[in-house]
Parts: sequence; structure tokens; C-alpha cells
Amino acid sequence: MVRRVLFRLTPAGSWADEAAMTLLRVFAGLALALAHGLGKLPPGEAFVKGVSELGFPAPEFFAWAAALSEFGGGLLLALGLLTRPAALFIVCTMLTAGFGRHAADPFAVKERALLFLVIALVFLIRGAGRWGADRLFAPPVK
Repeated sequence: MVRRVLFRLTPAGSWADEAAMTLLRVFAGLALALAHGLGKLPPGEAFVKGVSELGFPAPEFFAWAAALSEFGGGLLLALGLLTRPAALFIVCTMLTAGFGRHAADPFAVKERALLFLVIALVFLIRGAGRWGADRLFAPPVK
């Protein structure tokens, strides 16, 4: 009994698997959108300056791209709508945040960007799952 509780594997595609991945997708998406992206819209001078310091050629454009990736991408991720494209934009933004903006910072500072990066990579590879809005538009499984 103890062994079963401690070591039983959750089958891929099961109710428990879908529930866990949906919980992760919704929470991470909303956290990214509301706690990080919303505050960057519209991009302020300080944010645009920070993007410029990273060497981007059109800092205002890339500041908007980053803010929309975090806010819009986070909302899309939470909904499970256009999950893979949203996750790709989040991955690009978090790579820049983690290894560009926070490159010289201690791990505790860059950890948040890296955590969102890894979560977005999971959904870039996996997709939204059965409980995402993408399923409404997916071709039938053969």
C-alpha cells in the first residue's frame, strides 16, 4: 500500500495528468500575465531604456514585444489558446530576461525568468493538452 502511494506513476493523458498540467498552465500563464506583463504595458521609459541597454536595434518595438509576450502570451497560455506560439514568444522573452537582462545577477534574481522559461518550454513541446482551448481547433485524431 505504501509503495503504491509513494511510487505509482500517473499515466500520461489520465484525468490526474491533465488536471496537473492544466493547473500548471493556468497558474503560470496568469502569474506571468498579471504579475509581470501587465505592469509593463505600455512600456515606460525605464523599460525601453533597459531594452536599449541590451543592444536591441529598435528598443521601443522590442519593449512592446516583451511586454505583449508576457501579458498576451501569459493569457493565451492560461487559456490554452495558440499555446505553442504563445509559449515560443514566452521562451524568447525569458531567454532574454534570464541570460541577457539578468546575466550578471545572482541565481536568485534570474530564477523567476528561468522558471517561466522551463514552463513555457514544456508547453511548447506538449501543447495545451485536452483541457485547453486549442482542442476546439485541433484536427481530429486518427
